[in-house]
Amino acid sequence: MEALTPFQTIGPYFAVAMPGAVLPFRDDEPGQRILIRGQVRDGAGAPAPDVMIETWQADAAGRLRPDAGWGRFPTDAEGRFEIATVRPGRVPGPEGALQAPHLLIALLARGILTRLVTRLYFADEPSTSEDPILLLAPAERRHTLIAQPMDDGAFAFDLVLQGLHETVFFDV
Repeated sequence: MEALTPFQTIGPYFAVAMPGAVLPFRDDEPGQRILIRGQVRDGAGAPAPDVMIETWQADAAGRLRPDAGWGRFPTDAEGRFEIATVRPGRVPGPEGALQAPHLLIALLARGILTRLVTRLYFADEPSTSEDPILLLAPAERRHTLIAQPMDDGAFAFDLVLQGLHETVFFDV
């Protein structure tokens, strides 16, 4: 009997199929425009190219709408990405508690058979420390979900796929 062919993944080829970002809001959307910059890295700390980052979020008023709030942002050859969006408002959460402003993030990449799901919160938002979903993450790892303000007004938010500094991913 012949040995089975080992499992191998090819693709995805996001850089070929979708060479640019899909923005979650039109230019005339009300609210504060923000930019989030980051890098996706693997467990060894190497950049992860050709990763697709999908985002879902509320608008500035805290409404989840079917016509807006969803975006796609590819990484470049160095695993870097930029998310251009509107700062989200607060939305209702478990048992009626308000959630802190956040983005839902999903990652699709070569070698990942199901999407990875996480959240991005804002360090400069007072309600972040009280968010009922963020509080489900171990206290020592919550920092992996919080974007930090940068000197130029953008936010820094890196994603680490595995290892000692792995981003918290949710089982959804």
